[in-house]
Amino acid sequence: MSTTTTRPLFEGADWEFSTIQRAHDAIERIAVDELGLSVYPNQIEVIGTEQMLDAYSSIGMPLFYKHWSFGKHFARNENLYRAGMQGLAYEIVINSNPCISYVMEENTATMQALVIAHAAFGHNHFFKNNYLFRQWTDADGILDYLEFAKGYIAAAEEKHGEAAVERLLDAAHALMSHAVHRYPRPRAIDLKAEERRERERRLYEEQMFNDLWRTVPGQDKSGRDATAAEKRRALLQLPQENILYFFEKTAPRLAPWQREILRIVRQIAQYFYPQSQTKVMNEGCATYVHYRIMNRLHEKGLLTDGAMVEFLRSHTNVVFQPDFDDPRYSGLNPYALGFAMMQDIARVCTEPTAEDRNWFPAIAGSGDPMAVLRDVWANYRDESFILQFLSPRLIRQFGLFHVLDDAEEPQLTVQAIHDERGYRKIQRALARQYDIAWALPDIQVVDVDLDGDRTLVLHHRALNRVLLEDRDTSQVLQHLADLWGYDVVLREVDPADDAVMREHHAAWRPGILPPA
Repeated sequence: MSTTTTRPLFEGADWEFSTIQRAHDAIERIAVDELGLSVYPNQIEVIGTEQMLDAYSSIGMPLFYKHWSFGKHFARNENLYRAGMQGLAYEIVINSNPCISYVMEENTATMQALVIAHAAFGHNHFFKNNYLFRQWTDADGILDYLEFAKGYIAAAEEKHGEAAVERLLDAAHALMSHAVHRYPRPRAIDLKAEERRERERRLYEEQMFNDLWRTVPGQDKSGRDATAAEKRRALLQLPQENILYFFEKTAPRLAPWQREILRIVRQIAQYFYPQSQTKVMNEGCATYVHYRIMNRLHEKGLLTDGAMVEFLRSHTNVVFQPDFDDPRYSGLNPYALGFAMMQDIARVCTEPTAEDRNWFPAIAGSGDPMAVLRDVWANYRDESFILQFLSPRLIRQFGLFHVLDDAEEPQLTVQAIHDERGYRKIQRALARQYDIAWALPDIQVVDVDLDGDRTLVLHHRALNRVLLEDRDTSQVLQHLADLWGYDVVLREVDPADDAVMREHHAAWRPGILPPA
């Protein structure tokens, strides 16, 4: 009889590009053939420390326009890194087709294999298959669009001046969290078409714009149709939650180049919209995938024992969850919670307890954890994922409980303990923390005084009567007024009865954003 010996992919810390190729190919066979993952083609880029700092200072995008805030983030991260107070990301992955993974040249061979498994296959599969990314992102067109955006803004700086473009970007960035459509639009997003349509899209907008602004402020309002307000709001498509979209289409004083830059900022905000709702799931998916793949490589003799120990040390650090009284505690670690839930789902599929069968009858004992996980990764976001799959076993393991902190009460109140009813309450309370409707204030444009001084009216529907912070509200509202070109009023209303609880005002400052 003859025996075959499987040689490890590498020995020691050193690597070369052929090492990365061998590791990628071995990982791909496990990811696709054994785990059943479906991924975009991979493009792996090796970059240095400065390039990695630069990449995640500009929100992790390889092609991006210039802005002073990115330099500020770069300087801060570099100083912390040089002082030994902060590490660097091992990788950055771009949701594009092909999927681009940036790995650091300082990584050891083991870390290169780990980040390829984590990013090039874990994140890649999640990006390609999750319903939010399929609805909201255009992986085929994002890199072309970023190149167009960078070139357009550079040309605008050359033509209109860096200061004018910078002030516009400052205002647009301040409103970035209110520059998304939260519900699917009829037309699929096609970023590749944006550059072609940049000159064409003005025709309809100019027609609507002329109709909206033909009135002169202060003219006689007598004899107006009683339904004029309803017609006005219908023409303006109000109420509107996507504030930058509204300004791009209707702000009376903005020049065409300024409208296009607003469009660029909101398109990029929309691109990141799914990521804000899938942090736990995305990182949990990638961490579970890299854990399965690295263990399988070791089982097959493709990783040495030393490499496995190095991997486990890094993995343990990634999924470490400090206790609430630990100085390092800053909330739930999304890697820890996501990975634990993926492992728990796999356990329920293969080794369910009576409690699991009662809580998860559809998957308990199914025997095919990867099929269940692939379905979960495709069809849930963080809020619904936690609400559906956080088990009593994990609640006990993490020591979770629900405490009510009511500002009107002198003491904290424990709302849920570890019993049947308590588990459900803890599930709902934790899921709510990942619900974007609770995380972001609900602010909408509701009206414009076209017949008077053209003041823009916005409403903040204050959930649970929680009001906005004064200082931030004042600064952001000033950006709104500068973009709108007239005064702005923001009313904070009680959703229960629409009663106005507080009102904020900002006056337009002529010359801050002059059209060219």
